[in-house]
Amino acid sequence: MKQTVDSVVNRLEKPVSDRLGPRFRFAGAQWPPQAATLLAIKETRTLELWVSSGGGWLHIRDYPIRGLSGHPGPKLFEGDRQVPEGRYDVVGLNPNSAFHLSMKLDYPNAFDREMAALDGRKRLGGDIYIHGRDVSKGCLAMGDRAVEELFVMTALVGKENVDVIIAPRDFRVYPPGDSNGVVPHWVSDLNQRIASDLEPFPLSEK
Repeated sequence: MKQTVDSVVNRLEKPVSDRLGPRFRFAGAQWPPQAATLLAIKETRTLELWVSSGGGWLHIRDYPIRGLSGHPGPKLFEGDRQVPEGRYDVVGLNPNSAFHLSMKLDYPNAFDREMAALDGRKRLGGDIYIHGRDVSKGCLAMGDRAVEELFVMTALVGKENVDVIIAPRDFRVYPPGDSNGVVPHWVSDLNQRIASDLEPFPLSEK
């Protein structure tokens, strides 16, 4: 029997609330929040959960990324198994995913398409998700327990109020630097954009 988003939320809201509630209370955050940002750092294989209810951003917890394919650098082609880098929206929730539950990202976004046009690249790929289990081919595999928490929270907050930032490394610690000729010339600009996106989420608040 197929599930719906509502049926998943009805089944999991209490256990998720029981698990996350103490963390929200410790951070002084409202559950559910009004907005959330998921900050994924490829180098450390960590996804940070930050929330806001009209004030500043509050750090709730870190999740280990269980499955992460590819290497540092943005996704360029369909089938390259790269996890994209940049700022993305959640555009769909799949309660019947083969990977337990999943949240679809809007890759390729406007920046991805613009850079592909400059490079003359086509077939950029798609179907990039945050999902359960521990295997990835370009997605962020978070494990089932973690994706339940992220899925339910996103459903309660509204997917339009959840941002996802994916960075090759933590630009709050390391300067963005340049592409060193290893990747397309525009990656330096992308890294600067990601570094700016990370500024509201300081390490000192963890």
